[in-house]
Amino acid sequence: MNNSSALVVFSGGQDSTTCLWWAKKHFSEVSALSFVYGQKHLSEIGCARAIADKAGVPLEIMEIPVIGRLGKNSLTDTSVPMDEGSVLTGSGPIPMDGGSVPMDGGVHDSSVHGGLPNTFVPGRNLFFLSVAAVKARELGINHIVTGVSQTDFSGYPDCRDTFIKSLNVTLNLAMDAQFVIHTPLMWLDKAETWKMADELGIFDIVRNETVTCYNGIPGDGCGHCPSCRLRREGLEKYLKEKYGKER
Repeated sequence: MNNSSALVVFSGGQDSTTCLWWAKKHFSEVSALSFVYGQKHLSEIGCARAIADKAGVPLEIMEIPVIGRLGKNSLTDTSVPMDEGSVLTGSGPIPMDGGSVPMDGGVHDSSVHGGLPNTFVPGRNLFFLSVAAVKARELGINHIVTGVSQTDFSGYPDCRDTFIKSLNVTLNLAMDAQFVIHTPLMWLDKAETWKMADELGIFDIVRNETVTCYNGIPGDGCGHCPSCRLRREGLEKYLKEKYGKER
């Protein structure tokens, strides 16, 4: 395994783009892996291609549509309307031990995943990181980078630090490897993520060229979905801290 190389799980969104440049700063060789998993909007894949090219990072796009067929969620199933409210913009505590998700952060369609927001795609990060580990093994890479975070509470259990650490151990046991899963954003809120992007010199790229919007609109997005609201609130907080006012 090559300790100077890293593989980034890359979606073309704000978080993974920030992590891509973080990896470029910390490793001499960086590769990226994106997934087509049945998501409604493929604009993120186009953005991922363009951003990876701008970063000078080789990108592989892998199709694993089975994820979108395994369960109902609003990101892959057109029959499921997206929750207007979400713990993405809530203030409730993050369950650290795998317990239930608090409901005070927003209104959820409990018929889809119990108390989880219906934007949760079951098994997505489990699939992504498992496939990334297999790919990394073939490339002789033992560092894997992902943009998950539990500080900005999304209600997604597969974004928690406990899950990542557990999966890291499991992947090492499964493949007799020494993978290290890096989560640079795990303990950062969205304002701090914007700050990191700015410090890495990619503020404008993240602001204008990434896709965070659940409706697949690049840049500032639709402005209404939970992901856009979280992104905008983080941006406003960061700009206020940096300049003393919103811009």
